[in-house]
Amino acid sequence: MDMLNDPALEAFQGEVRAFLDAKLTDALREAAARATSVFIDPAVSLPWQRILHAHGWAAPDWPAEYGGPGWNAMQRYVFAAECARAGAPGLAPMGLKMVAPVIMHYGTAAQRAHYLPRILSGADYWCQGFSEPGAGSDLAALQLRAVPDGDDYILSGTKIWTTHAHFASHMFALVRTSTEGRPQAGISFLLLDMAAPGITVEAIRTLAGDHEFNQVFFDDVRVPQANRLGAENQGWAVAKHLLTFERGGKYAPALIARLEPLRARRDIDPVLRARLDREAIGLGTLQALELKAMRGTGGNPALHASALKILGTEAAQRIDALACEIAGYAAWAGPDGQTPAALATTLPRYLNNRAASIYAGSNEIQRDLIARTMLG
Repeated sequence: MDMLNDPALEAFQGEVRAFLDAKLTDALREAAARATSVFIDPAVSLPWQRILHAHGWAAPDWPAEYGGPGWNAMQRYVFAAECARAGAPGLAPMGLKMVAPVIMHYGTAAQRAHYLPRILSGADYWCQGFSEPGAGSDLAALQLRAVPDGDDYILSGTKIWTTHAHFASHMFALVRTSTEGRPQAGISFLLLDMAAPGITVEAIRTLAGDHEFNQVFFDDVRVPQANRLGAENQGWAVAKHLLTFERGGKYAPALIARLEPLRARRDIDPVLRARLDREAIGLGTLQALELKAMRGTGGNPALHASALKILGTEAAQRIDALACEIAGYAAWAGPDGQTPAALATTLPRYLNNRAASIYAGSNEIQRDLIARTMLG
């Protein structure tokens, strides 16, 4: 990274590169190169998570008290950049990056002691139960009912677009515990076991041919009230806290790693090359904004997350489109320089990433949030 002028940070970068050279196998690199989504199959991501966990590096963003390495913002960014450069598989974000921070913030001591070590080791694999057939971007319209019954809630309803529910051992879900007042006021946040009787998972195939999404049905499913995170009917605040982690992040390192091989090609026309160069300049700006947000140098963290989500996902979609154009140009001109992995993943990645500007709150919703908060 050309922004490194700190000898200690450069030494840390060297340590990370040496670790990746020693521990990241060719098989894991090849499997990551074939992935067409940010959600890597757990048959690939979990072995890599276990390697990182053994070294204490599975959760770069976690504080040391919960098993994280205790790195500062720049160390975390360097680690992400080096993993992207080396072609390491991404880890499943639903546990490590999404539900874990809210368990740290809202969980009881017993919940933290039980769930966090299992998330860190990969013993528990999580999915997110937010969207419903009638509640996507308008998440407050969700209707999955959770009716109190003794020490339990009884859940009836459905969730949809549930990524990796067919792999998951656990789900964090928003449920409706009240119909009084504003819709946001009657929502609670539950942690539930996917093996509970009454849960059915049905596959949804995507245009890319992937089985990544699912619809999950709840037929009188019992969930202990002790599995609620935060107070009853206060789940909206928990969800907003979680979405800050889902929307914000480190888009630039992975996108730079994706763009560099395209810019290195010598068999594309000047117009495409100019567009690639324009994207490289944009990613430099995105990287600077991400670093500013990570350092916490003023501003609203939720707005930072919304802005980064817009910029990162839309840059990814433009780069995917360019990759498709380049693949088509190369197929017309000849197959030189096209690896089998690149040919096999370019179009599926493009199709899969069309959802990136929709999930975690559509980019139109993010623009509305920014406009209302900053412009009134």
